[in-house]
Amino acid sequence: MGFRLANIEGRAALVDGDSWWDLATITGRSELADPMAAIADPDALHAASATLAGIEPGGSLGDVVLGAPVPRPRSSFAVGLNYGGHVAEAQMELPEVPLIFAKFPSCITGPDTVVELRTDTGDYEAELVVVIGSTARDVSADDAWAHVAGLTVGQDLSDRGLQFAAKPPHFDLGKSRDGYGPTGPVLVSPDLVPDRDSLAITCEVNGEVRQSDATGSMIFDVATVVEYLSGILTLEPGDLIFTGTPDGVGLASGRFLAAGDVLTTTIEGIGTITQRFV
Repeated sequence: MGFRLANIEGRAALVDGDSWWDLATITGRSELADPMAAIADPDALHAASATLAGIEPGGSLGDVVLGAPVPRPRSSFAVGLNYGGHVAEAQMELPEVPLIFAKFPSCITGPDTVVELRTDTGDYEAELVVVIGSTARDVSADDAWAHVAGLTVGQDLSDRGLQFAAKPPHFDLGKSRDGYGPTGPVLVSPDLVPDRDSLAITCEVNGEVRQSDATGSMIFDVATVVEYLSGILTLEPGDLIFTGTPDGVGLASGRFLAAGDVLTTTIEGIGTITQRFV
């Protein structure tokens, strides 16, 4: 049975509707209190999810604060220029192989956050985030999904001035300020989403839709990216892959984020994250 995994006050919890269950409590396995340990054991998550109907929930999601579903990723990768519309608005050439950069793990935060901009060129990039569930090395595209624990919503927030301050640009620094990697609200196993290869994705700034597409528009799909990365280095449980953003980013229009803005990012079958900027 599929699962939805949340991080509640640093502890792994399974979610169904508006209710949550502490994973270590319902399984009797204290090590699964750590979300990172839970992510590395997808079989336990599937098995525990099948038992929820007969167990009293720990509480309501409305009464708790969610943290990042993957609070301490070892590695955090991102794919640039992975939607044709975004390539066009950036006036770049279509990449022949996935364009990979690092989004430093220190920037990863939870789903409902206040972000200090520290720039007047702050930008948004709605992204599907893939979370690795088992060690992957030289994995074929056909086998790639077997190594994915789940999917979550992410924002590849960017300081464009910092990003393009050097030549060639330093994507890593420009996209890794504190708080520039919000994720959540939960980690959803691929078998619970409507279509793991094509999910609707939207981004709104103050209620205005700025980005709207489906993940099926990716140039390099999830399986291809996992195959590519695992052919270069070993992927471990909890590693994150931000898979790229559709067109409509602020850089293309000159409409950057400002203090007071509210950013809302939603992916079909997964949920919504919200950032407020100061």
